[in-house]
Amino acid sequence: MNWIESLQAAIAYMEEHLLENMTMEQIAAQAHISPFHFQRTFALLTDVTVAEYIRRRRLTLAANELIQSDQKIIDLALKYGYDTPESFSKAFRRQHGIAPSEARKNITSIKSYNRLVIQLSLKGAEPMNHRIVEQAAFTLVGIKQAFSYIDGENLRGIAKMWQDAYTSGTEDRLFELNNGVIQGLLGVCVDQNEIQEKQMEYWIATAYDGEVPEGLSSFTIPASKWSVFEVEGPMPESMQRLWKQIISEWFPSNPYEHAGIPELEVYSGPHKPPQIWIPIK
Repeated sequence: MNWIESLQAAIAYMEEHLLENMTMEQIAAQAHISPFHFQRTFALLTDVTVAEYIRRRRLTLAANELIQSDQKIIDLALKYGYDTPESFSKAFRRQHGIAPSEARKNITSIKSYNRLVIQLSLKGAEPMNHRIVEQAAFTLVGIKQAFSYIDGENLRGIAKMWQDAYTSGTEDRLFELNNGVIQGLLGVCVDQNEIQEKQMEYWIATAYDGEVPEGLSSFTIPASKWSVFEVEGPMPESMQRLWKQIISEWFPSNPYEHAGIPELEVYSGPHKPPQIWIPIK
């Protein structure tokens, strides 16, 4: 089963259990990948988080039922996962732009988010420059921070983390320390779901051989085979576009699977294109 089929199976599960309290572990199990990688893959392909997709679908069904039935708003709130009519009304207004009572009068339109269907398009004409690399285990040093990956909190936090690393001079320090097998700065996402539910750890680091410098932490990347892709075009749009291509085009067209260890984003300097390192097996 390729990644597109796996994601479609997970979407089918979400739709079948839309009014139940699903866990991310249950959803990701349908795709046969970890909750962390499932959420990252889903968001990259759809531009929406899993939680937001479920919320949109529930509120779409709630609006339709509100218009077509005479059920009390408090009963609909409970049915679609809200503890109080107030929290339901707030979420309803955020999505549809009107209150539930206004929707019931059917005097204005509502926003309908249909069931998501992920399809593999006939693409591939655009070349994807990559090479296969066998790399022994290596150590990186840098700074790290834990983020929740609920509702995209990690994406906002990581952007601020890079900005802080730049203004504090940490980026320059890491560039100077870089003496390892990969040149440049590394952005590394590490799944911590086994330690703390729905949590990831992000590193801004560099490959380094030696004693861990004061104020920095160390992390070992296991030995692996890697597919290395070069990012072409303006950042950050080109990076996001390449991630989507890797998931939706490259993996379905090649005999590799994700090796399950952290991926690497490599920034080698202003005159060299960034790279994405994907662990494969």
